[in-house]
Amino acid sequence: MMAVSQEDLVFLQDALPFWNGLDKHAQEKLAGAVTRRSYRKGELLHQGRECLGVMVLRSGQVRTFLVSQSGKEVTLYRSFERDVCLFSASCVLHNITFEVNIEAEEDTVVLLIPPPLWKELSKTSLAVADYAGELMASQFSEVMWTVEQILFMSFDKRLALFLLEQSSIEGSDTLKITQETIARHMGSAREVVTRMLRYFQGEGMVRLFRGGIELIDRAKLEQIAQG
Repeated sequence: MMAVSQEDLVFLQDALPFWNGLDKHAQEKLAGAVTRRSYRKGELLHQGRECLGVMVLRSGQVRTFLVSQSGKEVTLYRSFERDVCLFSASCVLHNITFEVNIEAEEDTVVLLIPPPLWKELSKTSLAVADYAGELMASQFSEVMWTVEQILFMSFDKRLALFLLEQSSIEGSDTLKITQETIARHMGSAREVVTRMLRYFQGEGMVRLFRGGIELIDRAKLEQIAQG
C-alpha cells in the first residue's frame, strides 16, 4: 500500500461523480486518506468478509465471484478501469450476509477509500449517499442477472452469451481463455463446458485450440444468445 500521486488524485476526481458535490474540507480529507495498491494477475484483492475499502479501479480488470462450500466458483460481475466496487467494503453495507471474493484478471492498480471515511461521507453528504445507492442498485442488478442466467437459462445460451461478452472485453474474436477458466466463471464443471464447446465447434460456430477459442460464426452465437 502506498500514497497516491497527484495524477492519481486527478483520476479519482474524474472517476467519482460526487467529487464536486463535496465541500473543500471533505475533498481534502478524501484526498489525504486514499491509498494505492497494485496486484498481479490471478492475485486475490479481497476475500470473504474482509473490509478493504471502497475500491476504484485505476487500471486493469477484476472479477467479483462467489465460492460454494464444495469449492465451485461463479463470477457475479467484472469491473474495469474507472469502475467502483462497494463489495470490497462489506463492513459499511447493511444487511449484506453473503461473502464475495475479488480477483485480478489482469495486472491491476486500485485506489482505496477507507471504510470509516466512506461511512462518514455517506452520512454527511447527500451526493455521496445518492451515488452509493445508485451504485449498489447497479451492482445488485448485475448479481441478479447472473442468478437469473443460472436458474432459468439453458447452458448453450449462457455459454454463447459468455463467449460474446469475452470477445467484447478482449476486443477480438480470438479468445485467450481456457475451458477451466470459463467453467470457473460460469459455476459449471469443465466437462460440461468442453462438451458444449465441442458442439459449437461441430456446428461451425467456434474453433478450439490449446489455451483458447476462436469465434467463427458470431451470427449463430448471437442467435443462440438471443433465443
